[in-house]
Amino acid sequence: MQQLNIFKGTHGFVRAWQYGLRWRYMITPKAKHKTRVLKFWADHGLQATLDAFPVKRSTLFLWKQALNDGGGKLEALNEKSPAPPNKRQRQWPSAITQEIANLRELHPNLGKDKLHTLLQKFCLTSNAICPSTSTIGRLINDAGGLRIFPQKVSHFGKIKSKKRTKVLRKPKYFKATHPGHCGGFDTIEKFIHGCRRYVITFTDLDSRFTFAWSTTSHASQAAQEFFALVQAVFPYPLEYILTDNGSEFMKHFDLRLRQLYKTHWHTYPQTPKMNAHAERFNRTIQEEFTDYHEYLLLEPNVFNKKLMEYLLWYNTERPHCAFGNKLSPVQYLMFLESNPQKSNMWWTHTCY
Repeated sequence: MQQLNIFKGTHGFVRAWQYGLRWRYMITPKAKHKTRVLKFWADHGLQATLDAFPVKRSTLFLWKQALNDGGGKLEALNEKSPAPPNKRQRQWPSAITQEIANLRELHPNLGKDKLHTLLQKFCLTSNAICPSTSTIGRLINDAGGLRIFPQKVSHFGKIKSKKRTKVLRKPKYFKATHPGHCGGFDTIEKFIHGCRRYVITFTDLDSRFTFAWSTTSHASQAAQEFFALVQAVFPYPLEYILTDNGSEFMKHFDLRLRQLYKTHWHTYPQTPKMNAHAERFNRTIQEEFTDYHEYLLLEPNVFNKKLMEYLLWYNTERPHCAFGNKLSPVQYLMFLESNPQKSNMWWTHTCY
């Protein structure tokens, strides 16, 4: 556009500018080569062109015919797709494709591998050939995906499909290398005399420093308040946050992480091993504390006061298996402070 302003009023500039764009962006290098060959043919004759370029006589006439059919535009010499105009179509009995559609409707999230097992039973009873797993996937794709999403009704009475939102997943080979590198969050749910109580937990993947808090709410606002407590208690800033896909780690909790420019990782559904450190602490705190003080969960304030005493002992005195049963999380952090270059003195210790 700047060039147009400079040469505004110049006769023929716009057309030359359009030709320049067409030549640079819309004409392939092969089409430009064909143009040079045709130009050489027009200047020096057919025999000289055949001697100078490794092309056949019929090919030259085909190029010339394509150029004439395209109205003299060089874009007509671009390579066309080699795919045949009429492609073969997969032809399977309608009973097979209808059964795949029925199974997909009854079980919307069932993949082609499991559909193949279920379809084999139908084919045995119908005395038909069962398509392979890959063919089932292609038949589903040919039918438009056969994907059904959950629906909800808005307050206006309009039906809206609820599609799965895309979230960041924890990298496969990630390993925390320093305190604060990644913090795992999780929730423990308890039923006490017909009342639900929740214990939100935090674990630093490197130092195993932990924190927990009891609450009566499962909302994301409670998880956001717990994250603020973790920031006040844990002496290192968190770089990555790892949670499951629970509703308490959505909305307000996720919004707060975005405001702090933190990366929020989610685990895959039904894959607790992706947040193994938090899951292991959940078991530890239940076996060592919660199971013996369940009655206090009816009064979260009383439970939290007792919980703080346990967490203080857990972080400062209780030896941890990750450090050869010799250090507590706080002692490990103090060791790192006194030795800025992280030592591997504990790597030979394993937990039996």
